[in-house]
Amino acid sequence: MAWAVLGVSVCWGPGAVPIAAQAPDAATVVRRIDAGVQARYANVLGFTDIEHYAVYRGKDQTHPAAEMTVKDTYQKGVGKTYTVLSQSGSEFLIRLGLNPLLDNEKVINQPANLPQSWFTSANYAMKPNSGEVVRLGGRDCLVVDVTARHKASNLINGTIWVDASDFSLAQIDGLASKSPSAFAGATHMMRQYAEVDGFPMATHARAESTSMLFGLTVVTIDYSGYQLNVNAAK
Repeated sequence: MAWAVLGVSVCWGPGAVPIAAQAPDAATVVRRIDAGVQARYANVLGFTDIEHYAVYRGKDQTHPAAEMTVKDTYQKGVGKTYTVLSQSGSEFLIRLGLNPLLDNEKVINQPANLPQSWFTSANYAMKPNSGEVVRLGGRDCLVVDVTARHKASNLINGTIWVDASDFSLAQIDGLASKSPSAFAGATHMMRQYAEVDGFPMATHARAESTSMLFGLTVVTIDYSGYQLNVNAAK
């Protein structure tokens, strides 16, 4: 996910509770995470969903300064397209914030670029957190510290939580490894996932940043209405 235009790692995510359980060894965890990402890419041929974007400015985290609802269409080997269903609020934030945000998402999801944003050992140094298992969003999850192998505004230094049964992403939380511009400070990003037709899909995301242009800005995204086209031979 790109947050570049609006541009902490944590020990426990919201609602995460430690439980007594034995996790696999570190090498197995990393290998299974890589395999899960590859399986998702191989088997999800396309999807559509509805995404609601809200932008909050300064201390007011209750009333959005700008909102946009879009239909997102992804096709493997092609990338993403967006259809704007509605928008309201600040034209300035829509034109200089949300529209470029969608444009960056298109770039990241181009076939040649997509693997560079995956949560795999090719892009991250991964360190499972002492073999502990936590309960997060109704699922038993492993905690893995991640450090980006190269600097990019869509890669984080922080923490990921993966399902202890299938090693699929449950949540990410951290700081972008690269500031989106010379005028922006660090961007804190969080994204939550749920399984849809057996694959991890984003359900909620939040990014917070401070810049000379926008000041303190928080962007939230809520995802709904997924329709997946999956490989029947999975």
